[in-house]
Amino acid sequence: MAKEKKKPPVEILNRKAVYEYYFVQEYTAGMALTGTEIKSIRDGNVNLADAYCVFDQGELWIKNLFIAEYKYGTDANHLPRRNRKLLLRRPELRKLERGIKEKGSTIVPYKIFFSERGYAKITVCLAKGKKSFDKRETIKDRENKRELDRVNKAYKVR
Repeated sequence: MAKEKKKPPVEILNRKAVYEYYFVQEYTAGMALTGTEIKSIRDGNVNLADAYCVFDQGELWIKNLFIAEYKYGTDANHLPRRNRKLLLRRPELRKLERGIKEKGSTIVPYKIFFSERGYAKITVCLAKGKKSFDKRETIKDRENKRELDRVNKAYKVR
């Protein structure tokens, strides 16, 4: 028998969110998905860039999350940008709802991953928007860190 190649664990990040927001709190939520959506996520065909979260009648929903149609799906395939319900405990939902009432706060989807039990999970963050000077500071810190790493690597080679 041929050995099956084990795929690396899927982890989709919203890198733009780190640049645009300060994360105040992180929550891990489940998602209500269909079968073809799970298969498509396992293939890594997801885009978090335009996604955002809203409350509707006390429930948290993620909108505009792009999960590509499954390649081998038939007529039972899903809609790529449908609204999906996020599954959180009631106290967590209340904390998030109170948190977004503050000015400048929002709920940002940051990362999609699979739990140890094989369920698709999403990390949502209560976040505050950065000002333009904060963004410049983030870029400067990143460049300084990169330069330090480069210098440290040069000394280790010798």
